[in-house]
Amino acid sequence: MTQKTIPHIANKIAIELNKSGIVSMTKGLEPIVAEAEKVLLESVKQEMALEEKVNEICDANEDEIEFMLADERQLFFMIKKKLAPEFGVILDYEERFSDLSHKILDELYEEDLIHFDVTENRVKNVIYNAMTAFMADSSEIEDAVMNKIRSYKRKFIPGTDEFDILHEKLYREELMKRGME
Repeated sequence: MTQKTIPHIANKIAIELNKSGIVSMTKGLEPIVAEAEKVLLESVKQEMALEEKVNEICDANEDEIEFMLADERQLFFMIKKKLAPEFGVILDYEERFSDLSHKILDELYEEDLIHFDVTENRVKNVIYNAMTAFMADSSEIEDAVMNKIRSYKRKFIPGTDEFDILHEKLYREELMKRGME
């Protein structure tokens, strides 16, 4: 999950909750999207802070890492795993998405954005399934977008504003085509 995908994931959550038939939305889709975005963004920021700290540790010990011929990626992950609880980051994706689903549900309920007559677990499962479905589809969507960009006669250079604008436009089109936006 990245900052770029958060709005799309939040949209998917709101759409799936709406389609589920087990919740009624008191103020429409937009406030639900906003609350989901807030929770997801906080999670991504926590992970970014963790990775920044791990990078600082790796940079500070660069000479030792080179001397020992250590695998930097493996070392990065080991340090990240050790520091994750300190930063409130859950590294296991299933557990993380379950935790995020619960936090999103709590926010939606506390802000009086949804009402439901089923168990909290059923609503949480809709949120969880929306996130995992989006993540499963995201690489497929990304491949479809990149194939479209490559099919143009004119070549677009990744990292340029022009490329980013086209990529976002095609990404949204692909999401709409799949009923995810």
